[in-house]
Amino acid sequence: MTAWTLGLSRGALEIKQFFRQRDQVVFTFAFPVVFLFLFASIFHDDVRGSGVTASQLYVPAMMASGIMSTSFQSLGISIAVERDQKALRRLRGTPMPPAAYFLGKIWLVLFTGVVETVILLLVGTTLYGVDLPSDPGRWFDFGWIFVLGLTACALLGIAISSVPRSAQSAGSVVVLPFLVLQFVSGVYISVATIPGWMLDVGALFPLKWLCQGLRGVFLPDSARVLEQAGSWEFGRIALVLAAWCAAGLALCLLTFRWRDRRTG
Repeated sequence: MTAWTLGLSRGALEIKQFFRQRDQVVFTFAFPVVFLFLFASIFHDDVRGSGVTASQLYVPAMMASGIMSTSFQSLGISIAVERDQKALRRLRGTPMPPAAYFLGKIWLVLFTGVVETVILLLVGTTLYGVDLPSDPGRWFDFGWIFVLGLTACALLGIAISSVPRSAQSAGSVVVLPFLVLQFVSGVYISVATIPGWMLDVGALFPLKWLCQGLRGVFLPDSARVLEQAGSWEFGRIALVLAAWCAAGLALCLLTFRWRDRRTG
């Protein structure tokens, strides 16, 4: 069997194992929806000069956060736990190609990322008046933003999984940078109210550009005035996300370990 075929089988197994943990399923998909409801309920007034409400701004922002949660955070923690439990070392001792393991993880985050995004779109269009694009070009933009953003965040999740020294510390090591990025990337706070130096820090990472790209897809062009540059910058978004895909792959190749540090 080829690595691709084994990767598909591994992906099906990962998805099946994910759905067997019902509490994990509920909290994974409910987390961004609950935060969307909370923030959109607290901040719901019209944003002056933008043609949108604050509630509508939170829909693409939470979609971007959900994508990073199901990729970066999920992989960063789960792989660290599997390494600590010696599961990776046992898998490495089997005839399965290493690529099949990573393909299985990618299929898992792709599946959960799609489901998460669909749920948030349903909530956004039903409760907060977000209109789905009628222009096929916008859907094309959504496709490449979703794929590049998910890929970059997944690769960074695989890379950061080598940082925690144990399964117990994995949550803290992965969640803290993700939480900070959400505040400086325009997820919880409008870009217009974030200090410039914080936006510059957020611009170094993919989440800011993922948020901006999804706002460009699902919000009217009048909302461009809220962006730091006054435009959606789709070209720059593509370059930054593609660069992070390449950087994330390089980090994975340089840092990934099948054994924990205690066993070498």
